[in-house]
Amino acid sequence: MTQTVRVLIVDDHPMVAQGIQSVLEDHDGIKVVGTLGNGRAVLDQLNGLSPDVILMDLNMPEMGGLTATELVLERRPGTRILILSMHDNPEYISTALSHGAMGYVLKDVPTDEIVDAIRAVMKGDRYLCTGAEGAIAPKSSDFPGALTGREQTILLQLAQGMSNKEVALALDISVRTVETHRKNLKRKLGISSTAGLTRYALEHGMLQGTGNAL
Repeated sequence: MTQTVRVLIVDDHPMVAQGIQSVLEDHDGIKVVGTLGNGRAVLDQLNGLSPDVILMDLNMPEMGGLTATELVLERRPGTRILILSMHDNPEYISTALSHGAMGYVLKDVPTDEIVDAIRAVMKGDRYLCTGAEGAIAPKSSDFPGALTGREQTILLQLAQGMSNKEVALALDISVRTVETHRKNLKRKLGISSTAGLTRYALEHGMLQGTGNAL
């Protein structure tokens, strides 16, 4: 007997989430365990919902999809994250994959493709939808290539104007740890100022994928 896949939908647009839920519930072997509106809510309810696959939007209030993806995987490494986004920018896709997502699906794909993506990542395969295939730019290997996923997350938050204390609270780490990461980021990237970090994030498309708009 095939195991039922527990799917959590995370999107700050209720109509989008409900639409996906109604489609998925028509398929055998898939159970939607909930719909949430931001990454913070995912972390709060992660253990109670115990999803196998999370369909994660990128642009959400309070906590965006990239940060949520990394923190979910730290807490429940076996969870499959499938990014569901309107953006087909190569930087969005490469950044999502570098943060641990196993797949990337555009919101305008046929609904059957979302089901295919869920089944693929459950088998342990990476999945890029038709519109995202081949979208990884040749230069993507240069996109913060020397940075760990955690460093990319902290870079993103610093570039968004968060203080060391705010980053520490968001990631549940000490201010001293954030300060150490900030120094390492400047050293690795050859950047001397926070403004420089922000400019670097902008140039690499990082801020576009995690804003509150859309």
